[in-house]
Amino acid sequence: MDRIHRALTPAERAAVPPKMRQAAERFEAQAFAALMKPAFDAADPSKGRFGGGPAEAQWRSFLLDEYSKKAVGAGQGLGLGDSLLREMLRRQGEQNPGQQTTMETPR
Repeated sequence: MDRIHRALTPAERAAVPPKMRQAAERFEAQAFAALMKPAFDAADPSKGRFGGGPAEAQWRSFLLDEYSKKAVGAGQGLGLGDSLLREMLRRQGEQNPGQQTTMETPR
């Protein structure tokens, strides 16, 4: 597996600036929620004991957002965050050619 698609090690993840890490996690959570939405839309909660009704449909997007944030925060997301972080660091290195980013290896 090439280095772009492998998961970040805990040390690599800790070396990334916190705001950059948070941005990557937020993006991954949004993508994860968008992928889960059709599954939740297809479910029929009215058949359950406590489900259904207009209120549930109104709050479903918030539930999906929270599920996806928790999954990504626990490392159970889609894996997009690591690839996104690598690309952000690569582009940051292109803008500041004199600086070596924390995850680059000398060539």
